[in-house]
Amino acid sequence: MTSNFVEELRWRGMLHDVMPGTEEHLLSGMQSAYVGIDPTADSLHIGHLVGVMMLRHFQLAGHKPYALIGGATGMIGDPSGKSSERNLLDEATLAHNQAGIKGQLARFLDFNSGKDNSAILVNNYDWMKDFSFLEFIRDVGKHITVNYMMAKDSVKKRLTAEASEGLSFTEFTYQLVQGYDFLHLYRTHNCTLQMGGSDQWGNITTGAELVRRIDGGKGYALTCPLITKADGTKFGKSEGGNIWLDSERTSPYKFYQYWLNTSDEDAEKYIKIFTFLSKDEIIDLVNTHKEAPHLRVLQRRLADEITVMVHSQDDLDNAIQASNILFGKSTSEDLKKLNEKIFLDVFEGVPQAEVAREDIENGLDMIGALAAKTNFLGSNGEARRELKQNSISVNQEKVKEDYTITTVDLINNKFVLLQRGKKNYFVLVVQ
Repeated sequence: MTSNFVEELRWRGMLHDVMPGTEEHLLSGMQSAYVGIDPTADSLHIGHLVGVMMLRHFQLAGHKPYALIGGATGMIGDPSGKSSERNLLDEATLAHNQAGIKGQLARFLDFNSGKDNSAILVNNYDWMKDFSFLEFIRDVGKHITVNYMMAKDSVKKRLTAEASEGLSFTEFTYQLVQGYDFLHLYRTHNCTLQMGGSDQWGNITTGAELVRRIDGGKGYALTCPLITKADGTKFGKSEGGNIWLDSERTSPYKFYQYWLNTSDEDAEKYIKIFTFLSKDEIIDLVNTHKEAPHLRVLQRRLADEITVMVHSQDDLDNAIQASNILFGKSTSEDLKKLNEKIFLDVFEGVPQAEVAREDIENGLDMIGALAAKTNFLGSNGEARRELKQNSISVNQEKVKEDYTITTVDLINNKFVLLQRGKKNYFVLVVQ
């Protein structure tokens, strides 16, 4: 039994363009659809998540999702919005990247239930690698005119006088290669729908046109809006680059923080797109948030849901615990539970000074820790004043001038966290 997939996307703000007849086609029974994923890394980043969420909603609606790894197309470069062509990946790298991506997709899609609508992973390199150039231009190229290809927005943009770089023949043919994927999946898996971001509309409709012209079949197209941020900055990027799903590339703490720091306007939009909460739950959350925006109810729920989905409940609990540290809601014991990676993530950018292990083993006095050996504070006199005013903490616990830092205070046997007031942090790194 299928439910209305298109309507689900519509209320979530995930529908941009849809070919006429698509909704009716999907309501007529279980159908198959695919989304293409670029395998240039062994991890997805959050820019990929919208397509993955579409596939998940598709499966939840009773349909069969296909995730297509673009092993062949990933070697070429899509002209839409990008000017630089991609590097050729060898087969071993492609296989490694595909394995990494499948592991992440398995957190969203059911590949192994044995049901009729179990998800399937395919790689277009498998059917393109033995396709000769002569065969391709004879069997595929002759069915699509240059006029048709030139009319696509993605091509037109790159041919205008404003474009900084021209369009190579390789990139120009990209829409034919991607279009052939649709035809191949239509033939081999009865895939009747291709989905993607709104910048893919031209390529997707070329595929539907190939299905019509070569096989006399009917292919459908559906796109979601490109995700933007209200302040105009790029979605899915931080100062350090992409926000990855792989915990080695982006720690669960940083991942959690990215969503937690979303603006009110974006959080209201993202909670529909990046969670599976129901319409009623989301309406309640939005109303609660508007009554007390300072509590950031929307951002917290968004960050909670997506961190558990991509990582785990344990990772979320650790991220929340680490986040509380910056707001003084934690104890010395909480700090000592942090592993080195999370500790460094939490205090990234905080000034540091190295101190000899011998100094800690012998006991480091507070004046030495604050000024003489570290220059955290400008002078010994300033250190004494701050200590008298009860504004200095070691590992988040207030101390007086007579306190001595010893090995008992070490976090991960390596760090000591000093603090003046609420927001001035300083890290001692023991060598």
